[in-house]
Amino acid sequence: MEKEEILEIFRQAGAFLEGHFLLTSGLHSPFYIEKFKILQFPRYVEILCGEIIRHFSGEKIDVVVGPAVGGIILAYEVARQLGVKMAFTEREEGKMVFRRDFQLKKGDRVLIVEDVVTTGASVEEVIKRVEETGSQIVGIGVLVDRSGKKANFSYPFYPLLEIEAQTYSPEECPLCQQKIALQKRGSRYLS
Repeated sequence: MEKEEILEIFRQAGAFLEGHFLLTSGLHSPFYIEKFKILQFPRYVEILCGEIIRHFSGEKIDVVVGPAVGGIILAYEVARQLGVKMAFTEREEGKMVFRRDFQLKKGDRVLIVEDVVTTGASVEEVIKRVEETGSQIVGIGVLVDRSGKKANFSYPFYPLLEIEAQTYSPEECPLCQQKIALQKRGSRYLS
């Protein structure tokens, strides 16, 4: 599947937004990926996860792991298509951990999946938790890498889309200067 076809799925789902957005970093951007607009459509999730699977088709995979929240949906779907086990990490006292009796065994071959990578910090935390189990990481598959190639992992990394959105400090933002309304998106701003 070509990158433009993947981007078209995001557009059809209303997940690729253009405007004036406040990012978690505090910077402003003319683009925003609303990942849950994609994740609400099982057919799109099935197609996109199939693309991740195709990329890692040469690897034997025993377990698929994703961080909460969006990574859970992706881990489940990739594991379902592969017919293997899934697990997820979640935050406990600010740190990603395996809970709910998820256990990986030494030697398990693990594929890590995530929805959007901006800094790579959450994926790095998942990598550490998986490494602590003695499992082998075969790769990392994500829907969108918006890090601008700044997220570097020690394992094969495959993003379906790479979006290097322009960002601006609030003081230098041309969108602010044009008085375009700033939108606050994401779970951090839900009431």
